[in-house]
Amino acid sequence: MHRSRLAGFIIDCNTDDLDTAAEFWGAALGYPPKKLPAPEESNYVRLDTGGENLHIEVQKVDHPSRVHVDIESDDIEAEVRRLENLGARRVGRVRTWCVMEAPTGQRFCVVRVQNPGFDATAGRWED
Repeated sequence: MHRSRLAGFIIDCNTDDLDTAAEFWGAALGYPPKKLPAPEESNYVRLDTGGENLHIEVQKVDHPSRVHVDIESDDIEAEVRRLENLGARRVGRVRTWCVMEAPTGQRFCVVRVQNPGFDATAGRWED
């Protein structure tokens, strides 16, 4: 058995100015941008939603701009298999997460647990 749930929304921005993109989305959504500390996170800015259950990031990307969801799981591989059984396909791996594509063409990621509220709200799935 493993558990998973919606982790959050990632706003992919094909831009050379991530800070300006994050300022726009922060103002548009009412959540101030908050830089992530680690240098390897330089392509990401988190929006400070003030809560444990809503995660929004602005991400610098090389592909066309879009919004995608992240699904967090305590067992990434088991969740990927579950989603494949539902018709999704693996696109590739990035660091610790898996990029997937829904049968309808939307890309999304399966990531490790990100949010403190995970235990109380995650769905349980038989492997």
